[in-house]
Amino acid sequence: MLLVKRYRSMMMILSVLAIACLLVASPAISASGKKPYKIGGIFAVTGPASFLGDPEKKSMEMVVDQINAKGGIDGHMLEAVIYDTEGDPSKAVMGVSKLINKDNVIAIIGPSRTPTTLAVMPMIQKAKIPFISCAAGNKIVQPIDPWVFKTAQSDILAVAAIYENLKSKNIKKIGIISVNNAFGESGKEQLLSQAPAFGLAVSKSETYGAKDTDMTAQLTKIRQDNPEAIVCWGTNPGPAVLAKNIQQLGLDIPLYQSHGVASPKFIELAGSAAEGIMLPTGKILVAALLPDSDPQKEVLNAYTSEYEKKYKSSVSGFGGYAYDAVKILAAALKNSNGDKEKIREALENTNGYVGVSGIFNFSKTDHNGLSPEAFVMVKIQDSTWKLLQ
Repeated sequence: MLLVKRYRSMMMILSVLAIACLLVASPAISASGKKPYKIGGIFAVTGPASFLGDPEKKSMEMVVDQINAKGGIDGHMLEAVIYDTEGDPSKAVMGVSKLINKDNVIAIIGPSRTPTTLAVMPMIQKAKIPFISCAAGNKIVQPIDPWVFKTAQSDILAVAAIYENLKSKNIKKIGIISVNNAFGESGKEQLLSQAPAFGLAVSKSETYGAKDTDMTAQLTKIRQDNPEAIVCWGTNPGPAVLAKNIQQLGLDIPLYQSHGVASPKFIELAGSAAEGIMLPTGKILVAALLPDSDPQKEVLNAYTSEYEKKYKSSVSGFGGYAYDAVKILAAALKNSNGDKEKIREALENTNGYVGVSGIFNFSKTDHNGLSPEAFVMVKIQDSTWKLLQ
């Protein structure tokens, strides 16, 4: 009899534990009993582009938790289903396929990179699902696709910010070097097409491979034309390699980088070669230096505080892309009842949203919705960021 009682007691304990485990593992369900809204995330969480995707994944999860803690959207909890692309277009395609066909998400945020975004866009267009990319390439939103949006600042604006700075220094002749992928090609296109309007001549245009570990040959060719400055367009680690090569060659001319390296990771990779480099960036890197009158400052400080408290690591503008995307999507989900077309329409009518990456004003003709004010120019000085006036 004693053994029977012990057995029953043990079974009761195991049953309670099993129920507890199920509650922990299952998505949050609101008191209203409404089904959760499943939203997809597709980021380069690991691999060479993890400096982009890891903070994006963390930022998405953080905002989802915050929304659920306040009762979700119209009584629906949010359930984030996130896959890692490793920065690989083929893995991005597989991930998005799962999100659409297996997980039945009602919207997707990501990927982290332009090449992975462009790779999945045909699937998005076919499925007609709201999609907010965290990548910068202008080709993502031009031409406009009704279902595709992005929160990363456009390379059109980034190039203009650099060229304004060059013009202020009366620089007339530059050399450019870009990574040979979709992000680099888009940046190169803008660098070449915008140059005449700023009185600039591009004396030499070179490219490099995303995995190249030395760019001395390309820099030697650029140096032969005696440019007054060099502009590099890529994402880590290539731009850090280029900076080191320029230092090794003793090239004593200004080096500008794209917003694709606007994170502490670039300074870490480039080391002393990062000193003096200038680049356009969202305001997150210099939030403390902004005047109190700046409309983004409160949002930037809140994001920084929330992220650093939760993850014990520094923020970057890249995580901000996902933070803005989830916030904008959450607003679009209100009163939608999960209907994809209603969500899409609400995204397209987003107006005056003050985010980490800028102030968003989407429209039928603009699915990025940012103005030149989304960028500031910074200079790396003493291994940190200095705001350029």
